[in-house]
Amino acid sequence: MTVNALYAALDARIPEALRAAWDNDGKLCVPQGERELTKVLFCLDVTDGVVARAKETGAELIISHHPLIFSPLSSLTEEGAVASRVLSLVKAGVAVFSFHTRFDAVAGGINDGLCDLLSLSDATPFGEGGLGRVGTLPETMTAKALCALVKEALGAPALSVADAGKPIRRVAVVGGEGKDEIGAAIAAGADAYLSGRLGYHAMQDCPITLIEAGHYYTERHAGKLLADLVKEICPALGCEIYTPNPIALY
Repeated sequence: MTVNALYAALDARIPEALRAAWDNDGKLCVPQGERELTKVLFCLDVTDGVVARAKETGAELIISHHPLIFSPLSSLTEEGAVASRVLSLVKAGVAVFSFHTRFDAVAGGINDGLCDLLSLSDATPFGEGGLGRVGTLPETMTAKALCALVKEALGAPALSVADAGKPIRRVAVVGGEGKDEIGAAIAAGADAYLSGRLGYHAMQDCPITLIEAGHYYTERHAGKLLADLVKEICPALGCEIYTPNPIALY
């Protein structure tokens, strides 16, 4: 299967129509569209480490959740971090696809994956563009018990929590930056709302429990979900998931 053929197959399953208007994803670096694929590297962010790993392992394609190129590039030089990566990838003939907000919203994407990790049933979309999900816990929990579940399921070392002090059964989730969806989570009937980043001020005086688990921890499963999808499309392709946390914890 070629680079372009795989993109067409993925685009059919993760349609561009679901992408937020402000987003920039899809084919972000394709130096050789008709190159035959043998190995794909999956990641959350296209860091220098990811680029090096792709070249080291002979991967012809990187598929990320966060876009390699988000803002327009005014120049292509080795001095800019993103531009330098693009130049390195082009020289090596390595392509990059990114599936961002459309993969948040699509069935089976980031937020459905979060529901699965937390064992939420009857998950339904909520929020602008159906971005988030709200589902039901197997049993009613306290905020403390839910936090223990979240930490174990996501591998998050710590959480920021605003405990509303009420029993929790319905939980809303949005991977990554979710501050703007707090009102929608409340309107959807959630007793608690989990996201990667909510912010100090947004977490004050809220009628439901809010849990901030970190952007990375609420989206690092993107690599596995994307790899599973590619394996369905082309089982013969070699797939490696490479999602080290780019932010060190001390």
